[in-house]
This record gives sequence, structure tokens and C-alpha cells, in this order.
Amino acid sequence: MPQEKFHYKSLEEVKQRAAELGVDLPFAADTHALAQPLTVRNITFPNRLGIAPMEGADSTPEGAPTEYTTRRYVNEAIGGSSVIWFEAISIVEEGRSSQTQLLLTRDTLDEFKKMTTAVKEAGLKANGYAPYLIMQANHSGRYSNPGNKPAPMIAYRHPILEQYRAADDSCIVTDDYLKGLEEKFGEAAALAKEAGFDAVDIKSCHGYLLAELASAYNRPGEYGGSFENRFRLLKNGIRAAKVYEDDSFMVTARVGIYDGYAYPWGFGVSPESGMTPDLTEPIRLVHELHDELGLDMVNLTMGNPYATTHVTRPFDFGKYEPDEHPFVGLSRMIHGIGAVKKAVPEMTVWASAPTYLRAYADLFSAGAVEQGLCDGMLFGRMAFADPDFANEIVKNGRIDPKRVCLTCGKCGDLIRAHKPTGCVIRDSKTFMPFYKEFLEIKKTQPANFRG
Repeated sequence: MPQEKFHYKSLEEVKQRAAELGVDLPFAADTHALAQPLTVRNITFPNRLGIAPMEGADSTPEGAPTEYTTRRYVNEAIGGSSVIWFEAISIVEEGRSSQTQLLLTRDTLDEFKKMTTAVKEAGLKANGYAPYLIMQANHSGRYSNPGNKPAPMIAYRHPILEQYRAADDSCIVTDDYLKGLEEKFGEAAALAKEAGFDAVDIKSCHGYLLAELASAYNRPGEYGGSFENRFRLLKNGIRAAKVYEDDSFMVTARVGIYDGYAYPWGFGVSPESGMTPDLTEPIRLVHELHDELGLDMVNLTMGNPYATTHVTRPFDFGKYEPDEHPFVGLSRMIHGIGAVKKAVPEMTVWASAPTYLRAYADLFSAGAVEQGLCDGMLFGRMAFADPDFANEIVKNGRIDPKRVCLTCGKCGDLIRAHKPTGCVIRDSKTFMPFYKEFLEIKKTQPANFRG
């Protein structure tokens, strides 16, 4: 079906189209729910709004943050979000998605300390509170690209994904390699704590290594096949990180609950469910993360931004035309997250991907909180376009419609080009020059921008 662009002039038009499609989008009458504090353990978040991880492709070659990195997070802190869930930060050189992805090591630690200090100070000065900073510890796996040269490290052969990025049997990581990574997540937690982060996220989503293991049904050995084996690395990585947990530092996880592929090529489905989500295993996982491993807070998401982008973050302009309306993806995301939240009510759940709704994303998020589908909402692309969205919602009651993200995908183009990343539309003075550079490169190297 031809892609239907966002053209709605009122919330009533949005609701009417959703009704025509037979999907439920949980809009509230106002944003009051988002201005309420949220308590997790000994932490009180002043509001229910946060920043979702959005990579900036602006590190030094060694992986340290640059002025562009710090600028982005300082602006978000000033904007009033209670949580900043940082972009994916690699835990090993070979697991970097590019030479411009952040890498936390002893050598880059001091620059990270300077960044977190600046971000917290900016939030305190602007709003009277510092945002809660979560470091997302990641291994890019299939999407590893150290030195900007593809070097995939895969859990198993995936014929669908390998249409977009080549891999062969030599790319399959060994059990010994995976076992060695368990302690690397512990080391990452120790460094994150020393760097000034308030928490570390052992990341298992969006097609990266831990998320790919979630669907490694046919992988032999200790890290594939059974549920216990497929989540061995995630759980043992969390256990290694938990050594460093205390009243001032928490371990959490960002978890993908549905990949967008039928069994056996994706998580969150069963042999009988086809492409329809079956959340039996995601619910079991979140239960065990809480009951066995002591996690009190997670962020839930879906899809693979490299391949099933419409599942991860519905869009108007992208690399392909999905065979579903974006509202279908939004509904699947929030109600899938809601099903897990309602099955594990004791877990604090941050939801994902409201940005497509533009000026109505705030009422959508408030409705999700009011209906118990989540405890708070993380905004990704919106934070690039309008880092002040949280203060606008909390102080004025609504987001500024003149500053919202248009889901044009240009920020995604920048990151794939390894350029400093931000909103080309709303911050054109900073990012349009980089976008023009990307367009010139695309003319001469078109093969580098396919999938």
C-alpha cells in the first residue's frame, strides 16, 4: 500500500483515522499524568518524561565524547527531561558500530566524566534537578563496524538480514567469546559508575548482539536453543554489573520484546503466531529480570532500526514503504509494552516511540501512563528536534507544535554517514552543512547507503 503521510490537522482527525484502521491509540484529555513524579527505589523522578537513546556519530576515533556530544546532552538536560537514557556506548572496540560511536574505556574515562558533570550541572541550573543519566552498554554484533569497515559478529545465520549486510559462517561468534563478554559488561558498569552515570543498561534490543541471541533458537551450545541459553549472556552480564550496584547506582536493561520477523528469525513470536507478536517469552523474561535478578526498571521497545524500522519507529520518509499504516505500528508498540507491564506490574516500565504523532505525542504518552500501559515515556527523534519538549509539556501543558519532529529521517541519514547527528530541520545552522556533505558522499558512494 502507498505510504500515507502524516497530514492530520486535529486530534479528532487522528482518532478518526485510527478508528478506521481498527487500532487503539491511548490519548488522554490533558498531560497532567506526565507531570507527576515517579519513584523507583530511592530515586524520585520529577516527571514521567525521558530521552530515548539516539546515537550522535560524533565521538573521537578513540570513542571519547566531543563538543557535539556534550552539546546534545546539555541541551536535553536544560529541556527538563527527568531521565536521559544515553545512546549505545560500546563496551569493546570490535563491537563498535562505527569509528564515531562512543566507547567507554580507561583511556576515554576522563572525557566521559567531564561530559556527565556538564550535563548534570546544566540540568540543576536550568530546572533545579539533574537528569538521571543511564549509560547504555552495547555490543553491535551483526552491525559491528569498527574503523567504519563492516566486521559483523553474529549469533547465527539470518537469511533475511543478510540480504542487507553480508555475513558468513566465519562471522558466528564462539561460546568462548560470548562467555568473555559477560565480565566485560561488569567492567562497563564499573566504568559507568566512575564516569558519573547513575545507572547502566545491559542492552538487549534492536538487532544487536544480545538481542540477536534472543532469537538464536537454532544455535547450538550454551548460548542458543533453550530460553535459558538464549538469555545466558544478558543475565550473566547483568549479574556482573550488579556487583557495582548500590544506593547511588542502578543496573537496568533496554529490552526488545518483538523483532518483526516470523519464527525462527525473530524474538517475540512463536512457531504458531507467524508475524503476530506472541509475548509469552518477553513476559517471562521481564518477570525473571525482576524476580531473579532484582531489576526494578526497564525500557521496552521493538524492532530493528536497520531492517524493520517501521516496527521500531514509524516514519513518513524512509528507505522503504511499509505494508502497514504507521498507526498500526504505534498501536502494536504501546499495547505490546502495556501487555508486559500489566503482566509484571511491579516492574517500572518506560515505553518508547511516541514521536510519529508530532504535536499529539504528549497526549498519547499521557494516555499510555493513565491506562497503565507504562510508567513513563522516552522520546527519541523528538529530542533531536525539540530538546525542550519536557519543559513545554510540564510547564505549559502541551508540546510546542512548531518545534516537533517531522519523522523525515534525515537524522538517520547523518548517523549512517558517520556525521555529527541532530535535527537538520529544526537546527539547520548546525546540521545542514553535515547533511549537504552526506548528499555529496551519497552521489559518489551510493552502495554505502543501502540498508
